[in-house]
Amino acid sequence: MGLSATAPWLRYYGTTPASLDYPHTTMYQQVTETAKRYPDNIAYNFMGKETSYRDFSARIDTAARGLYAMGLRKGDKITVCMANTPQALDCFYACNRLGVVPNMIHPLSAAKEIAHYLNFSGSKAILTLDQFYEKVASIRDDLHQEVTILIAKVADELPFPLSVLYPMTKSARAIKKLPKTGYTLWYDMIRAGKDAKLPPHDGQYDDCGAILYSGGTTGTTKGIMLSNLNFNALGLQTIAASGFGSVAGMKMLSIMPVFHGFGLGVGIHTALIGGATCILVPQFSVKVYADTLLKQKPELIPGVPTLFEALLRAEALEKADLSFLKGIFSGGDSLSPELKKKVDAFLKEHGCTEQIREGYGTTECVTASCLTPKDYARSGSIGVPFPDTFYKIVKPGTTQEQPANHEGEICLSGPTVMLGYMDAPEETKSTLRSHGDGRIWLHTGDLGHMDEDGFIYFRQRLKRMIITSGYNVYPSQLENIIDGHEKVLLSCVIGVKDPYRVQKVKAYVVPMPGIEPTEELKQEILSYCSEHIAKYAMPRELEFRTELPKTLVGKVAYRVLEEEANAREASH
Repeated sequence: MGLSATAPWLRYYGTTPASLDYPHTTMYQQVTETAKRYPDNIAYNFMGKETSYRDFSARIDTAARGLYAMGLRKGDKITVCMANTPQALDCFYACNRLGVVPNMIHPLSAAKEIAHYLNFSGSKAILTLDQFYEKVASIRDDLHQEVTILIAKVADELPFPLSVLYPMTKSARAIKKLPKTGYTLWYDMIRAGKDAKLPPHDGQYDDCGAILYSGGTTGTTKGIMLSNLNFNALGLQTIAASGFGSVAGMKMLSIMPVFHGFGLGVGIHTALIGGATCILVPQFSVKVYADTLLKQKPELIPGVPTLFEALLRAEALEKADLSFLKGIFSGGDSLSPELKKKVDAFLKEHGCTEQIREGYGTTECVTASCLTPKDYARSGSIGVPFPDTFYKIVKPGTTQEQPANHEGEICLSGPTVMLGYMDAPEETKSTLRSHGDGRIWLHTGDLGHMDEDGFIYFRQRLKRMIITSGYNVYPSQLENIIDGHEKVLLSCVIGVKDPYRVQKVKAYVVPMPGIEPTEELKQEILSYCSEHIAKYAMPRELEFRTELPKTLVGKVAYRVLEEEANAREASH
């Protein structure tokens, strides 16, 4: 059987090579190689302050000396609880230089969650921002071992005159003054290690390079161990699949958070091994997003669908010229064809010749593993596999491959597939399975199908399903329909416990800007739904919201709405 039979998608690759060379290097080595190639390119821009690759490379080694002098050694873990700031990047690659494993978590995690992540990973230190010091200090008694608290300050990295004005801003005034003891300042740690002699860099390509977190295939939080190769392969594949050949000198809007596979893997590491500039945005708001776009004019934006939905709401972009955008990549959550249509129309109206290119992946393979080819978009498709990545659809619960256009579980195999879940051998075994072809396949727990040309179609998580009166209802399908209404900006469909139907369908709807949420609008949307949705799957309730709750990485938090609605139902 030829490769075209097992990989029919190769016909749609255009200029993208079918296979790439993956050097057996660490992330640190890849980034320092880039710094040698493009020393004068800007590695990152933080609030207008630029750092060249030459200086970035030196900063990594300086941070590594500080961490080494502090006592961190190969195999140790450090929890990085940071926003997208220079110190977060310096620390991440300094750890890789030493063979220390960064345990990446959200700085807005609750105190008890941070304690869990520190204990679970066995971290010897935690790096966080000064505004989170109290939260971290409050969990000392819950920790299984002594943990050094490293504190970084945003103000230390701001350019003049922002650095002078920052203490007077509302966000700076909200930060409580640090006590005199109980922590080490990041820059004191750097100074203390300035004369430390670093050991030789002996990291291997298959060493664990970072721990990221995800729901796993059973919905409980798992620590995902990702190797140097996983990250480097992802970066090389993303650049190849983007169709640009090279991204050197381009600007990437690094607005997706550093603790998230998409933010770290594409928004940061892909840019940094490609010689591009990361425009670091520490905190998302529609205003900051719009202002950064207009001021910095990045060519590349990776983001989740809610990031692109925000384009439609940004007043500052109403008359903007967005012709500078060359690559707009959506992933991390399902992008409805309707939202894609609205954003593509918005981009066209604002001078951009590109459309959103949808991708798909899971944190178990860092992030993206397929992407819509540059000139071959198919409605509803999440694209075709990256170079050297194979997809197949299997009958759920088996390794039996389904024919083209038959629904089943999405499985993938390639160089970005994780080492495994930390301290969870059973979960690892059920997720990473050897099939008859001898390959290791990642069972994603996602439902979808592949057409005869190898284009993948995501349906939804196997476990996100409403069962009403014995019928299976898939929320994302209903959301696609509701989002198609011209007066709807965004929707979320959930199942609510019901004594008669087991579950009833409820829809939350955010109207388009300027549209009033009236009873007439509710009837109009329900009438529209009745034309497109089977009677058993029709929403029994429709509630308007000005916005929908989001998860820490910007996806719609449907579980929050489920819990809220079910609690309300139970109290009646």
